[in-house]
Amino acid sequence: MIATLIILLISAILFVSGKVRSDLVAICALLALLLCQVLTPAEGLSGFSNTTVIMMIGLFIVGGGIFQTGLAKMIGSKVMTLAGNSEIRLFLLVMIVTSAIGMFVSNTGTVALMLPIVVSMAAAAGTSPRRLLMPLAFASSMGGMMTLIGTPPNLIVSDTLESAGYEPLAFFSFLPVGLVTLVVGILYLLPVTKMLAPKDKAKDKKKTGKSFNELVNEYGVTDNLFRVHIKEEDSPAIGKTVAELNVYREYGINILELRRSAGQNRFVRTVNQKLASPDLVLKPGDVLYLSGAPEQIERFAQDYKFRLLDRHTDEIEGSSSNPSLDFFDIGVAEILIMPTSSMINRTIIEAGFRSKFNVNVLGIRRKKDYILNDLGAQKMHDGDVLLVQGAWSDIARMKNESSNWVVLGEPLQEAAKVTLDYKAPVAALIMIGMIVMMVVDDIPVAPVTAVLLAAVLMVITGCVRSVEAAYKTINWQTIVLFAAMLPMSIALEKTGVSEMISGSIVTGLGGSGPRLLLAGIYAVTSVMTIFISNTVTAVLMAPIALQCAMQIGVSPVPFMFAVTVAASMCFASPFSTPPNALVMSAGQYTFMDYVKVGLPLQILMGVVMVFVLPLLFPF
Repeated sequence: MIATLIILLISAILFVSGKVRSDLVAICALLALLLCQVLTPAEGLSGFSNTTVIMMIGLFIVGGGIFQTGLAKMIGSKVMTLAGNSEIRLFLLVMIVTSAIGMFVSNTGTVALMLPIVVSMAAAAGTSPRRLLMPLAFASSMGGMMTLIGTPPNLIVSDTLESAGYEPLAFFSFLPVGLVTLVVGILYLLPVTKMLAPKDKAKDKKKTGKSFNELVNEYGVTDNLFRVHIKEEDSPAIGKTVAELNVYREYGINILELRRSAGQNRFVRTVNQKLASPDLVLKPGDVLYLSGAPEQIERFAQDYKFRLLDRHTDEIEGSSSNPSLDFFDIGVAEILIMPTSSMINRTIIEAGFRSKFNVNVLGIRRKKDYILNDLGAQKMHDGDVLLVQGAWSDIARMKNESSNWVVLGEPLQEAAKVTLDYKAPVAALIMIGMIVMMVVDDIPVAPVTAVLLAAVLMVITGCVRSVEAAYKTINWQTIVLFAAMLPMSIALEKTGVSEMISGSIVTGLGGSGPRLLLAGIYAVTSVMTIFISNTVTAVLMAPIALQCAMQIGVSPVPFMFAVTVAASMCFASPFSTPPNALVMSAGQYTFMDYVKVGLPLQILMGVVMVFVLPLLFPF
């Protein structure tokens, strides 16, 4: 027992100090418990096989798919337009929309998504972002209280109940509690946030690089962009490869890319982008993006019975009619020709950009001039900047030719920021299917299986770019922290520490009734969360709350909810939760702003919960 208490105390001190990474502290605590033989290796490593940990990994990937397809941003932006110029309506929508997204996505991701939307909406409404950004952070935590997957403490208390032989909490068991927290938050924050006096200071945001659209517009590529649709079944182009068309030699035009429907119905439509590689075989329904002289484009379309699309015609039903380059599967980048390059005085065709690197050259910037026509015959000069187009991986591969050119920017990092908007319907169906499987009891699929299935489908369907991208969506620090700290609860129970602490709380408060005991549990958890992450706090307090309830012979469910609400509703410090920290600089808040606004809300939430929880979940 003494060894466990010492390890727990040292861990708590290190968590509070913040000088050592929290996941490293958790791993060291786990190793200490193993070395002191408090836990067996099987018990110590049990956290890494825990279903809740596996579920959290899957949820990170599902959330990544929701973000990368632009689904969350699409929903948030459309709903936010309902606010108009009304400051009160804007405030209410920020709270409601943010909490709704937070039901299914991590609160950190929710704030990262909504922050730029809210700032732009505040500017349009003529109000200060300072009044909206702190409520945005708080609302993301309130939204997490509405579903089982909304925040890690919810999963922890459900797992604790199930491990003790009780029924696990259902997906929407948290919804009534979450709605109460949201109502309390709105009623409190609506008048109180007015005290956050506007301190808008216009700051010029210096761009670190050009966006893809800026690059394309700078070179004037879209001014020279045409689309043709292979609609006729008897077109002589069908079944031929791009190389067999020989369009550059015959017509002096370039095929930049091809778009092909990947299947469509009334619910889902996706379009695949393909670079016009020489061996790409053309099929009916394909749309080719071309650059060149208009008269040659028309002659090419007539010769092959293509339909030349104007700016008002959808290329594929349900898609955008505006001919513009998108950057879903293929992108653009600039490369600077070096003075020592072997490419100098060689033509674009001789350099073999398409055959060696599978990229197109869209334009050349030579000093202040932009060259777009007859590119194949253009000889490269020292200092030329070429705008190239290709798959992100192929553009990144060009960085290996550093003696010939320098790739300006970081293509793979930039590609990760591009949302795969055309995959949004697929991501929506996957998310809805996951929720249905978790909510409907008649479907014989365990929640962890539903989450893993959804995560795999996000990768297979391309909602997440690749397996590597899926791994990058996972916050491994949170996973390791959680998995390494879970065995601490086993150690606390095994050595009798949980029983001792719960006995002390029960002795001090249990005689006054379960409601006062509930208030004590809530208060201890709430104070701990100011200094320690809510995940760690929930891991430590859940078994103690369970023991307290069992010792006085009442239902542990309201006590479990007290732990998860207190752990999640921490507003008194900018560093207590990641969302609070995310909005601090954007809203130009000080530490005292959180104390003035957040601390009273945290106390108010505790008072309300002490009375509401026993009504929703009787002792």
